[in-house]
Order: sequence, then structure tokens, then C-alpha cells
Amino acid sequence: MNILFVHSVDDISSPAKPLSSQAEIQFGISYISSILKKCGHRTKLIVLSRMLGGKNKKIIIERIEAFSPKLICFTAVCTEYRFIVKMAKYIKKLYPGIFLLAGGPHVSLNPEETLRDGFNALCIGEGEYPTLELVSQLEKNIFPSGISNLWIRRASEIEKNPTRPFLRNLDTLPFPDKEMWQEWIEKKPDSGHSVLLGRGCPFRCTYCCNHALRKLADGAYVRFRSSDNIIEEIKDLAVKFPEERNFYLEVETIGADKKWIVELCSKLENLNATFKKAPAYRTNLRITSNLDVDTLFAAFKKGNIKTVNIGLESGSERIRKEILKRDYTNQDVINTVAIARRYGIKVYFYNLIGVPGETMKDFKETVKINRVCLPDKTFNHIFFPYPGTELYTLCRQQSLLPKSIDTDLERCKAVLNLPGFTKKEIQDGFVWFDYNVYRNHKPLLEILPKILISKIRSNSYLHSFYRKLTFLSLFKGLKKILSLFRA
Repeated sequence: MNILFVHSVDDISSPAKPLSSQAEIQFGISYISSILKKCGHRTKLIVLSRMLGGKNKKIIIERIEAFSPKLICFTAVCTEYRFIVKMAKYIKKLYPGIFLLAGGPHVSLNPEETLRDGFNALCIGEGEYPTLELVSQLEKNIFPSGISNLWIRRASEIEKNPTRPFLRNLDTLPFPDKEMWQEWIEKKPDSGHSVLLGRGCPFRCTYCCNHALRKLADGAYVRFRSSDNIIEEIKDLAVKFPEERNFYLEVETIGADKKWIVELCSKLENLNATFKKAPAYRTNLRITSNLDVDTLFAAFKKGNIKTVNIGLESGSERIRKEILKRDYTNQDVINTVAIARRYGIKVYFYNLIGVPGETMKDFKETVKINRVCLPDKTFNHIFFPYPGTELYTLCRQQSLLPKSIDTDLERCKAVLNLPGFTKKEIQDGFVWFDYNVYRNHKPLLEILPKILISKIRSNSYLHSFYRKLTFLSLFKGLKKILSLFRA
């Protein structure tokens, strides 16, 4: 059977090639596609964007007419969801016989709301085997029923099936389908790949949806692939994409199982020795007060993990502990960065600005700890209240949410006007963050482009103009220069 996947992105590289690298692929539909292909089905993908305007409909019609899918699967993050619904309704109007399935975290956490949007079925939780069962029934011309994880619409009634336990052994899944993404990627030299190491997170940060997702099903929520399985995927990618030697080891926190990561790094070291040019790796690390970072970073050095992303989020210990549920000290952060530098590992910080309860004093503490640590790079974002998270509920309880929220400038434009931290202060803090952190430590000419990009990304008119550069060949050189400094 033919199955079409629909994914959308906010910003794009070009009208014809909206993605800039394999690192931007969405893992959920990639794994679903791979398991469908393994069972003999055919899959295709379309990548849409609000930036493409009317061209989206042309892409949809051309692909449906050429491929004739019997099922179309949609996925979207919260801020892309309304756009995806609009596209789904367009498809349903033209092709009412095609079965439409929606999934992803936003759908899983807000099923009652998304039921109203006209999809034939919703997937709650992990989608590989529910989608495979759905395809099997559709292929036999059976109206779908009795499929765990799916809510299925039948006329005016909704069949709400229970969820199945979380998939225990991730090694049983085929490697994610990366080939279907290739036609949508503007190929860049050595742009790299993401390799998913596991699923779930052991922590309960209030701005994240993991605490809610873990309640969707029974069984272990935090799971890791075996080191051998991960190594085999990297080998497979090295054969299929021999010119690319950068890998992002995607996992919520690589420090959650020390024995497992030490073993993986040892096997990465052996694998790296088989290449003329050893691959370089990057990953995420969640700091905790009792984390043995010395052992961890020694293993990283052996495995050639050269960069680690650390979610500092706030430099205020009060905000981290009382609001974000991240319990570690600033000294823990300083020590972690110092040890990373000792092993020659670069450190990138994620900073979150404008959290409920934050004051200007708290924000200045974030700037201060960044100035002390001087991370090699910062990724700065303004807090956005995602439905389904604890902080969204808190914002609603404290009447902090505006009547409507602009999703076009998600995490770049202040949404909340806090008693101790106004929208203007939050916005200025975002735009001038790198200047406040790196002044007198980096040349001004190195800092200014980041300020310019932050200003563009947080201003509706400037951002709209910048996006239009994508379509104007006259400005392609300028856009390329600006893109070098994008966070």
C-alpha cells in the first residue's frame, strides 16, 4: 500500500529544498516509514511550510496524483499544528477517500481538542506498530477498529482504544528512513546526521512535555538502544553518506546511564579507528549535582564526542529549583564546564528567558553565569507556553496567558508580561544576550551578527523581510552570510 507522510517546518533553506541537513529530520515518521517499508509497503514524504504560501497546495496535489496514497500521516509540533490542520482539510475536500491520521506530541497530549479538526484517526503515543496495523486493515479494505493507541472516527462516534505499553526493546526497530528526506534537503558539505540513542527522559522539567508523555502508557518510559545497535546505524550511514562525518547523538541526556555511555564511547573509539578521518560527535547532557562528569568526559574524549549541549536555562538557582524543577547549583555548572575544557570538549549553553516567576534580577544571574563559563556558543530562546506542560498550566492559573499567542515568532518573541520582567525587558534581554555575555571577551564584529539575527528573528516586519530573501536570488549572498550566524 502507498502511504504519504506530511511534515511542516517554519523556516526553510529554499523553496525547492526546505531543509538544510539530515539533522533536521523528524524521527517519529522516519521510524514509522522504515517499519512500513520493511513490511513491503511504499512510502513518500512531502515537506511543507507557511513560507511557501500557495505552493503548498501544488506540492500536495502533485504528490497525491503521482503517488495515489491510501493513507496520509501528519505530524506537527504545537506551533505548526494549525497550519497542518489547514492542509489536512484541503486534502480532505479534494480527496475525501484518503484516510487521514495525525500524531505527534501535540496530538497525544491534546486529543480531545484535535478530534474536532477532521482527521479520521489520531495516534496517542508511539506510532510504529499502530500505524502498521492501520495499514494492514486499510489494505484489506476493512474499516479500522480495535487498534491500540488509535482514536478512530466512525461517522459521529469516536472509538477510543487504550494505549499499548511503551516499546521495550528499541533495537527491534529498523533504522529510521532517511532516504525519503533526501529530495527535501539542500545538500551542504559535511552537514551531518542525527542518530537517536534512546527515548524518554528521567527528569521532569516543567517547560517540557516529557512528564505528561510518560503517563500515556505503561512500561518503562526511559529506554536506550544497545551500543552495538547504535554503532551499526552509524556504520550504515557512513556507507550511504560517505562524505558526511558529523553525527549528533540525539538523546534527552546522555548521562542518565553511565555504564551504557562508557561502553558506547569505547565502541565509538574502535569504530573511529576504521575511518581515514574519524567522525566527530555532539550530544546533550543534563547536569545533576551527583553526576560523575570526570568519568563521563574521559569517555567522551575516547569516543571523539567533541561538543556537549548543556541546558543551563536559568542562572538563578531559585528559578531552576522552584519553577523549572532542575536541582543543581551554579557551582555544579562551573565545575562541569571546567572539566569539559580539561578534556578539550566544547560546551554550548541553552538559555531560557522570560520564565514565569522570573525577574530582571534572575535574568542578570543567567547572564552572569554565562560570563563566568563563557560557553563556546549559546542557544537563546524566550519561554513559550506549550499546551500540555506544567508551566502552561501555571501560566493559565496565574492569568499570564494573552488571549491569542503569535506562533510565527515562537521562542523569539516575548509572550508573557511578567510582574518583575516586562515584555520589553525580556525582548531586549534576548536580542542583546550575547553582547552582555561576551563583551570584552570576543571581538565586537563577531558579536554583532548574532545581535542582528536575534533582532530579525524577534521582529515581525524584519523577520518577514528576511524570509522573503529566500525567494529572491538577488539576496542569496546576503542570506548565506546571515545564515552563518543563526542560532
